[in-house]
Amino acid sequence: MKGNKILIIEDDHDIRRGLNVRLRASDYETAFASDAVMALSIAKKEAPDLILLDLGLPGGDGFLVLERMKNIASLACTPVIVVSARDPKTNEKRALDAGAQAFFQKPVDNKDLLVAIQRALMK
Repeated sequence: MKGNKILIIEDDHDIRRGLNVRLRASDYETAFASDAVMALSIAKKEAPDLILLDLGLPGGDGFLVLERMKNIASLACTPVIVVSARDPKTNEKRALDAGAQAFFQKPVDNKDLLVAIQRALMK
């Protein structure tokens, strides 16, 4: 599934840059949003095949983004993988229940993340 477009919704510049390098090295196209407000408009414009979503965002958290995506026809079926520094004990189940395909705690293992991306794109 090379060549798929992945939207990285992440406010930390260094993490966003690191994810971009890893994804481009695996032949994925990338787009970016750094806050919850811009996330949905950029997602509608870019029509990504998958979204990597941080939970701790300016302008509203990742859960708000997940909830609003459900109400946008063009995004409702877009797979989302959460990549967050938040405690997985309290956030993983909530993220999966909200529609995320997978949850990774930062720092994320590159191989595991790429496997999850490939799986999500095959569904």
